[in-house]
Amino acid sequence: MIKTIKSDERYHADWGWLDTRWHFSFDTYHDPANLNWGALRVFNDDVIQPAKGFGFHPHRDMEIVTYVLEGELEHRDNQGNRGVIHAGEVQVMSAGTGIIHSEYNHSAEKPLHLLQLWILPRHDGSKPRWEQHQFANSERQGKLLPVVSDGALPGTLRIDQDAQIYVSALAAGQQVEHRSRPGRKAYLFAISGEAEVNGTRLSAGDQARIADEPGLKIGATKDAELILLDLVEVE
Repeated sequence: MIKTIKSDERYHADWGWLDTRWHFSFDTYHDPANLNWGALRVFNDDVIQPAKGFGFHPHRDMEIVTYVLEGELEHRDNQGNRGVIHAGEVQVMSAGTGIIHSEYNHSAEKPLHLLQLWILPRHDGSKPRWEQHQFANSERQGKLLPVVSDGALPGTLRIDQDAQIYVSALAAGQQVEHRSRPGRKAYLFAISGEAEVNGTRLSAGDQARIADEPGLKIGATKDAELILLDLVEVE
């Protein structure tokens, strides 16, 4: 089963400093039929204006993954962590027992474009942690590059959940394949370009919610940037 949600079907809000599209219920948007897809609870597509952002605010018991597409994100938290995440870089924050942080566009001139994903953790009450890593553009060309897992995939940032996140840059005509274990779900988002998954077409901004498809064939019909999640089901 592949359910496609088109870009213009996503919830959209524009507050001037923040232009955002939410894939699931979040903040002021609530739809009881659209709370999560497996362990994926939040998928926000944010554009933040220069020198703007989110002031200090708390999180707990959530695995928060941020993928910067364009620009620079400045992170600070009450654990003493501070860093700037650049385009192509991935950040993981395990909120655990509680963490307070801020997120700002580090640039005074250029907009910041990022994806932020929240994944439900295996365990509540873990110790908060934060890390980031730069993945070179060459590493994702023509393949699915694993960037996040529970530690089972070498070279990935670690979260407390049986979930994997892959990023990919495919030239038109290129194809990759992914196999998953039975009973799992997948989530594919077209960041840019055009692609197909098992014959279902996606344009930029479209998402595919996938179940009962252990084998995925993903091909670019135009040059495409993609992100794929392989997810455990949750009750």
